[in-house]
Amino acid sequence: MNYWKRLLIGPPIQTKQLSEEKLTKKKALAVFSSDALSSVAYATEEILLVLVLIGTQAFMYSIPIAFSIMFLLLIVTLSYRQIIHSFPSGGGAYIVAREHIGRNTSLTAGAALMIDYVLTVAVSICSGVAALLSAFPALLPYRVEIAVILVIILMIINLRGIRESANIFAFPTYIFVASIIIMIGVGIWKLQAGNWHHLAVPHDAEHFSLFSSLGTTFLLLRAFASGCSALTGVEAISNGVPAFREPSSKNAVVTMFWMSFLLGIMFFGITLLANGFGVEPKENVTVVSQIANHVFGNGFFYYFIQIFTMLILFLAANTAFAGFPQLVSIIAQDGYLPRNLTKRGDRLVFSNGIIFLSVLAILLIIIFQGETHALVPLYAVGVFLSFSIAQYGLIKYFLERKSQQKVWSRIFVVGIGMIITGIVTIITAVAKFQSGAWMVVVAIPCMVFLFHKIHRHYSDLASQLSLQGQDPKQMVKVSLSKVIIPISSVSRVAINSIGYAKSISNDVVALTVYFDKNQKERAEQKWKELGLDIPLVTVHSPYRSLLMPLLQYIDALEESERGKYITVLIPQFFVKKWWHIFLHNQTAFFLRTMLLWRKDIVVSTIPYHLRK
Repeated sequence: MNYWKRLLIGPPIQTKQLSEEKLTKKKALAVFSSDALSSVAYATEEILLVLVLIGTQAFMYSIPIAFSIMFLLLIVTLSYRQIIHSFPSGGGAYIVAREHIGRNTSLTAGAALMIDYVLTVAVSICSGVAALLSAFPALLPYRVEIAVILVIILMIINLRGIRESANIFAFPTYIFVASIIIMIGVGIWKLQAGNWHHLAVPHDAEHFSLFSSLGTTFLLLRAFASGCSALTGVEAISNGVPAFREPSSKNAVVTMFWMSFLLGIMFFGITLLANGFGVEPKENVTVVSQIANHVFGNGFFYYFIQIFTMLILFLAANTAFAGFPQLVSIIAQDGYLPRNLTKRGDRLVFSNGIIFLSVLAILLIIIFQGETHALVPLYAVGVFLSFSIAQYGLIKYFLERKSQQKVWSRIFVVGIGMIITGIVTIITAVAKFQSGAWMVVVAIPCMVFLFHKIHRHYSDLASQLSLQGQDPKQMVKVSLSKVIIPISSVSRVAINSIGYAKSISNDVVALTVYFDKNQKERAEQKWKELGLDIPLVTVHSPYRSLLMPLLQYIDALEESERGKYITVLIPQFFVKKWWHIFLHNQTAFFLRTMLLWRKDIVVSTIPYHLRK
C-alpha cells in the first residue's frame, strides 16, 4: 500500500520546506484564477439559454447584460482587493464575518463557500466533458464515467502538492487565455468584413421592452443572474492569500487584477461574437464550439480551441482544490468541522480536505448525471451570498477605523458592491429557485446547524476531559483487573495469550462458547489434559451465535464485579497473505468493536502471526 501511495503522490516533504511550496504570481494565476477564467466557456451560454425563452430576437439584450456583469466584476474586484490587504491570513468571507459580524453569519459564509467550491469542481468538470463531447459526440454515453475519472485524476495531482499542481496547470491555462483572445480578435475582424447578425434592434422591439410584461422582466433578470456565473471564482484568491510568496498580500492583489482584466475581456468578447454570428444554444454543442467553428471552420484551430477549453474547464476545478482545503481547515480549527481537516499530509497539503472535496463532487456528478445546465442553477447563490457577507463585514471593519485616510471612499465602493451583490443574490435565489437553487437555500442553514452540533460536541469533550478544578491524585483509579480470554478452541493461539494475561492479573479465566454437549465435553477434556492453572468457563449458545453469549457473560460479570476493570484479551491469528483473510470469519474484529463502547471494559488483542 505504501508503495502505491508513494508512486501516486510522491515522497513526503519536510515541514521546514513549506515556504518553498509558496506560489509566484504567474503560477498563482493558473491555480487560483482558472475557475473564474474558465467561466467564460459557459457564462454566455447560460444567458442565451434564458433569453431563448423570450425568443431569438431577445439575444440583443445579451450585450447590455454583459456590460452589467462587467461593472459588477469591477466592483467585486475592488472590494476583494480591500479584503486581501485587511485579512491576509486567508479564509475570505468566513474570516471577515467571524471577526466583524458574528459567529452565525461567518458560518453562513463558510457554508456558502463550501457549497460553491464543491459545485465549482462538479460544474467545471462537467463543462469540460461537454466541450469534449461537442468535438467527439461518440463519447456521449460515457459522460458520467469520464467526469468521475477526471475528478480522481485531479485529486491525485493535488495530493502531490500545490507547487507541483501549479507546474502542471500553468501551461494549459495560459494557452487557453491566448487562444480565446486570438479567437475574439479574428472573430471581430471577420464580422467587420461582413454583417452583425443580432446587434440591430428588431422591428417588434416594443414587444421585448424591459417593462412590457412582468414575465419578460423576470426572464431578463434571470438571464442576468445566470450570466453572473462568470464571477464565480473571483473570491478564490482572497481565500488562499497564505499560498502566495511574500509579500503575499501585494502579490495576491496584482494576481486578482490580472484575473479580472482577462476575465472581463474574454467574457465580453465571447458574448459579442455570439451576438454577431447569431449563435443559438444547441444541445451537446457549446456556444464556444459554435463560435470557434464560425471563426476557424472545422479545422485544426477549431479542435485546438475545444481541447484547451476542455482542459481549462478541467483545471478550473483546481481552484476549488486550492481553496476548499484551506477554508475547511480554518473552520475546523475553530471547532466547527472535524479536526482531521486541519492536518497537512505528506506533501504539505490538506490531504483530508482534498479527498473530502473529491467525494462530494463525485456524488454531485453522479446524482445530476454530469449535466452542466442542471448544476449551474445551484452555483451562483452561494458565491454571491458570500460576496455580500464579506463586503458587509469589510464595511464594519472600516467603520472601526474611521480616523484613517480615504476610509470613506473605501466604504462607498464596498457599500455599492454589497448592495449590488445582495440584489444579485436575491435575484439568483428567486429566478433559479425552482430550477434547483432551493437546494442551496435549504443546504446552507442545514450546514450551519451541523457546524453547531460539531462545535457542541468538541465543547462537551473539552469540558469532560479538562482537569480544571480536579485533583489528579484523587482521580487515579486503582483496582484489580479480571482478565477474560475468549477462545474458539484449545489451540496455540489461545495458549499464546495465557502468559501475558497472568502477567497483568492473578484473576484470569478462559471463555468458550459451545453449541452442543459433545463440543463442551471435548473442550473441557482437552483443557484438563493441558493442566493449566486457570479455569475454563463454557457458555451455551442455543441459537449458534458466538457474539451474543460472550457479550451476555461479560455484561453479567461487569454487574457483579463493580469497581473493577475487566480486561478482555482477544487472541487473534494474522494470515500471511491478504486473500487468506476472506477464508476466515472476523469474530475477533466484531467482538472488539462492540466491546469498545462499554464502560470499564479494557479490550486488548494478542496477535499470533502465521508463517505460511
